[in-house]
Amino acid sequence: MSKWQNQLRNWVSQYFDLPADVMLDLPRITTIGSIHAYIENCTGLLHFSDHEIRISHRRGELSIKGKDLRIKMMLKEELLLEGKLLSIDFIDESKGGGD
Repeated sequence: MSKWQNQLRNWVSQYFDLPADVMLDLPRITTIGSIHAYIENCTGLLHFSDHEIRISHRRGELSIKGKDLRIKMMLKEELLLEGKLLSIDFIDESKGGGD
């Protein structure tokens, strides 16, 4: 997505008071303490193990690290994780894998 399209979406989101995750194709992550993570607006599961899960979204990837991680529910654009969450990192694909 070009820079001006990003700026336009951001402006529309702010002007009409719309949620940024909807307008900007960003993932929405809801955590309950460090035991559950509910992720919306995801597009695919890239890697899964009991200590790391990598999820793609329209603007990059998410890396979730923890202990005893398991997928409790998986729908088309939603994912519910359980386990001991230690970190959630955003990887921006436009920057080639850096934060």
